[in-house]
Formats: sequence, C-alpha cells, structure tokens
Amino acid sequence: MKILVTGGAGYIGSHTCVVLLQQGHEVVIVDNLCNSKPAAVERIRELGGKDVKFYKEDVCNETALGEIFRREQPGAVIHFAGLKAVGESVEKPLEYYANNVGSTLTLLKVMGETGVKNIVFSSSATVYGDVEDPPLREDAALPNHANCPYGTTKLMIEQILKDYAHAHSDFNAVLLRYFNPVGAHESGRIGEDPSGIPNNLSPYIVQVVVGKRDKLHIFGNDYPTPDGTCIRDYIHVVDLAEGHAAALKLFEKGNCGLRVYNLGTGRGHSVMEVVKAFSEAAGQDIPYVIEGRRAGDLPESYADCQKAKDELGWEAKKTLQDMCADALRWQRQNPDGYGD
Repeated sequence: MKILVTGGAGYIGSHTCVVLLQQGHEVVIVDNLCNSKPAAVERIRELGGKDVKFYKEDVCNETALGEIFRREQPGAVIHFAGLKAVGESVEKPLEYYANNVGSTLTLLKVMGETGVKNIVFSSSATVYGDVEDPPLREDAALPNHANCPYGTTKLMIEQILKDYAHAHSDFNAVLLRYFNPVGAHESGRIGEDPSGIPNNLSPYIVQVVVGKRDKLHIFGNDYPTPDGTCIRDYIHVVDLAEGHAAALKLFEKGNCGLRVYNLGTGRGHSVMEVVKAFSEAAGQDIPYVIEGRRAGDLPESYADCQKAKDELGWEAKKTLQDMCADALRWQRQNPDGYGD
C-alpha cells in the first residue's frame, strides 16, 4: 500500500516510515520541517533500503496538499504532523489550535476530494485528562478539555474524526493513543532531536549523560508512589512504530469504521526508576535536583493495552533497558542531533 505520512521526518514519524518500508509499503512524506531535519529523510531511506518521496510542505496548505494527493494517490494516511510541546501550547494556544486542528481539517477535506478513505491518527494519552485510576482504558469517559491546549487539540481532532466517520460510512479512522515514547532505532541513525531544552524525561537525561546539560530536574518527590516520583508508561519508539503498521492491516481487511487503541506497555515506571536504568546503561551516575511539583502532573498513569493485542495482534516487546541503551546510542553517535 502507498502510505502518505504527515510529519514523517519527526521522531515517531521517522521510525514509523522505516518500519513501513521494511514491511514493503511505499512511503510519501509531507513535512514542513518546523520540528525536524532533512537528514532524517535521508536516514529513513538508508534504514528502509528504499526510496521515499518527500515533500517539504505544510499540511495546512490546502492547494499544495491537494496537488500532492492527486499526484501520489495514497491508499492511506498516517497523520503525525502537529506542534507538540505541552508548555509552549499553554503560552501559544492559538498557534496550537490553528496548526493542529486546522491541518487536520485541511487534510480531511483533501482526502474527501481525492477519495482517500483511510487514516491513522497520532493521538495521545493526554486525552484522558485527570483520570487517577490506572490502567487507562479506551472506553474511559473523556473530559471536555485536557490539561493543556496541546492535549485539547488531540481531543478536538478525535471528535472531528468520530463525527466525520459517523457521517461517512465508508471512511475508516484508527485513533492511536500513546503514552511516553522513549528510545531510538537500534542503529543509532535516527532518534529524538528536540529543539532547545527538551520537554520530555528521556532526551533530557541523555543530554545530561553527554554533557550538554548539567543535571536533571525532577519535579516532585512527594507523590503517593513507592519512591515519591511520578509513574508513567514508557514505550519504545520502535514498538510504537510497529503499532502504526499493525493498524494499517485493518484497512486491508475492508471497512473498519472508527477504532481507538492505546499503545503502551501496560505497566508504569517511576521517574527514579528511569533515572536508575539510564545510569546503569550509561555506566555513570546522573546528577539530578528535586524541584517542586509541576501543575497538572498526575501521580500515576499507564495503559491497558489488551484491546490492541486482541484486535491488532500488537504488543510492546522492548524493555526499559532497551529504551535506555538505544536512546544513549543515538545521543552518543549524534551529540548535536541531526545538526543544522
């Protein structure tokens, strides 16, 4: 199948493109490179062993996107493109709503005009809001808004896709709610390359290991958890990528309508457990300082992934140790990420 991947040069997108190529799919990437680098596309080709079409274009550009769809005629879309920094979304909410929701509306309009009826959407566990009774299940009641504008854009897009699928019985949408991606391709050739100060735990830790940051900041050690730090469901990015490929198989079977799946490991690790695992993988202590709690952080969050296992035949296979070793390999081989 020919798959058009929006945001395909990004962290999760690039790993997914490699998996798709290895499984025999054709891949077309549309990415404006606002959060990624051209080098990622070259490395996708290298690791996938095949060429990919690449269009440096904004998904919000309806005219350009329409031309790409008419030229390429994809069988399905995987939609990653979007701004994703939680803190930044609080400071720039209009930017996030315009970009994330606006690009999806444009994408759906173009898909409708060109007869493309299959989409996999990159959603997030942030849509669950303040649910404090893990494991989180797909049938949980969702809030009207999430804890930040970024999360709320994911909620809005899920609702748009639900409404669109309800109005068009031949439209298929798979919403993948994933938890905390960590790690990199085992080759060390592609990985997470955040701009500026990392927002997530793993890239911050590896930058401390290679000397780009002085110490790790841990927000809160007085939560009602065994060691006082927050517990999250960390999933290897390659497992996550394979989850997207598994979702595409639903389209090959015919009309699947709208489906929702969690992608996680089904268990949680505390921040201190992750720090210890990275320390063991790096062979060195990782300096850290305890700060006050961040607003909106829940004590514990992890997924119930049984539905994905039952219906997609997918489950996470890689361990926390794999995540740490692969993330460190990427950072050590690429201390400045993909460069300029």
